[in-house]
Amino acid sequence: MYIEKVNSPKDIKGFSIEQLNVLADEVRAGVLNRVSNHGGHVGPNLGFTEATVALHFVFDAPKDKFVFDVSHQCYPHKMLTGRKEGFLDVSDMDAISGYSSPLENPEYDNFEIGHTSTSVALASGLQQARDLMGEKYNIVAIIGDGSLSGGEAFEGLNVAAEAASNFIVVFNDNEMSIAENHGGMYKNLAELRATNGTCSNNLFKALGFDYMYVEEGNNIEKLVEAFQKVKDIDHPIVVHIHSEKGHGYKPAVENKESWHWNMPFELETGNIKNPELFAGESTGGLLGQYLVEKAQKDEKLLVVQSAVPAMSGLNKERREALGKHYVDVGIAEEEAVALISGAAKAGAHPVWGTPATFIQRTYDQLCQDLAVNGNAAVINVIGASVYGMNDFTHICFFDIPMLSHIPNLVYLAPTTWEEFIAMEDWAIAQEKLSVAIRVPNKVVHSDEAYDTDYSDLDKFKVAHRGSKVAIIAMGSFYQKGEAVVKALAEEGVDASLINPRYLTGVDETLLEDLKKDHQVVATLEDGSLDGGFGERIARFYGPSNMKVLNFGVKKQLYDRYDVNELLKENHLTEPQIVEDIKNLL
Repeated sequence: MYIEKVNSPKDIKGFSIEQLNVLADEVRAGVLNRVSNHGGHVGPNLGFTEATVALHFVFDAPKDKFVFDVSHQCYPHKMLTGRKEGFLDVSDMDAISGYSSPLENPEYDNFEIGHTSTSVALASGLQQARDLMGEKYNIVAIIGDGSLSGGEAFEGLNVAAEAASNFIVVFNDNEMSIAENHGGMYKNLAELRATNGTCSNNLFKALGFDYMYVEEGNNIEKLVEAFQKVKDIDHPIVVHIHSEKGHGYKPAVENKESWHWNMPFELETGNIKNPELFAGESTGGLLGQYLVEKAQKDEKLLVVQSAVPAMSGLNKERREALGKHYVDVGIAEEEAVALISGAAKAGAHPVWGTPATFIQRTYDQLCQDLAVNGNAAVINVIGASVYGMNDFTHICFFDIPMLSHIPNLVYLAPTTWEEFIAMEDWAIAQEKLSVAIRVPNKVVHSDEAYDTDYSDLDKFKVAHRGSKVAIIAMGSFYQKGEAVVKALAEEGVDASLINPRYLTGVDETLLEDLKKDHQVVATLEDGSLDGGFGERIARFYGPSNMKVLNFGVKKQLYDRYDVNELLKENHLTEPQIVEDIKNLL
């Protein structure tokens, strides 16, 4: 095997095209070995394998700089830069991130990148510094057609096109985002593919780039030829390669959307390993079903997605069932926020769903385009929990500090699926408030009768009134609060249990009333302590004799954490919470 002898790109410099092809097959086998045993991004890496081998054969990394967009296509790059054991040896797989990481290899990975549309902009900074300091090396920004829909991609291209020096954009066009692409520019990309890059209408030339097209984007010989032509070029150029997502693995080619990322699977069949772990109801599945049924009843409903429809349970069949009630803006969360604000202004009932980790890109639009205007749009914040994605570029528990401090935006935290539906129904029907809702991370059912009107803001719900200790447990930590109250009762403490429901304010009347017969208030939140919900409660009680304990996650970047260890480290297990309360009493 060639790959066993490759510890850095210099080890492949003398390879023939035939040897490079064999190496690419071995790299692909390594990628499949990792994702089938460990899970991860399948299609993006398989489709970019040949291009990665060709890039490292032609260019001279680490002197030449590669910047991967999203970087979920950097597995082959890692295999060629000293990290192959994380793909070949099952016991070493946990040591390797699914994204580019200078913490792993600062020589070859220039940035921590887990979000999208950033590579050209980051590379433009490298280019400016290189030229400022009079240095000479190639800068290669790698970006896919899905990522191209993000606004930062256009900002980066706009700046980079003016560079009077070397700047190479490798545009990987596999005709797919996570799902299908959406947006007017994709018509031009299709025209470029159909004309072998020769049509007069050329997006990249219009922006000011030189341009080269490679139809066979999985052909190493063609790729090597193209990259050799642009190496050491003295001006900005886009190398547009037409590749196949999932190339070399039949299941990933035949169903590109579902194989963008996958859980561990049987390599021979493509079947998920341990399917019983994923049986039963999921919030995504229930949410997608709800939205389709809601559209049948509400002619004004507009379901908006930003390239991740599966997160809202909207598979292709459900998207088709929604018809005119559905729009996907591509990887452009800022556009999504502005769109739902405009749609609400015109009288529609827009609902936008996105993972908590991606909503970070939209802060200004949430403040200015939506909340300042007070338009009645609804945002479903998905996966916001310590139980969500756990790579430190994808942490999903900073949403409360971000959203709860925006004036004129109401952020709700349901404790069960039925409470979520009650809040969602109200938020869609009302026409006065901008509302975000923390979609439950797991399905918890209840036969409790929930309110149907949440317009009387910041009114907490008392589930049980006791004395001495009050547990205010928000959202997905409400069941943890129930367990704490039960454990305290066994210790002779009849604690109150409160569902705050609202993350954007406090129930001052209730909090004041608790002073009469309570000594301790403990807040439980499935999110960051710094700037979180609990700090509001602590601030209210600051001048008083009430003692306050805030339970949540300390602010830091947690990378590929074990959730049980995270809970223990942050004193978030039920026994730890009970013990801390008893000690304070």
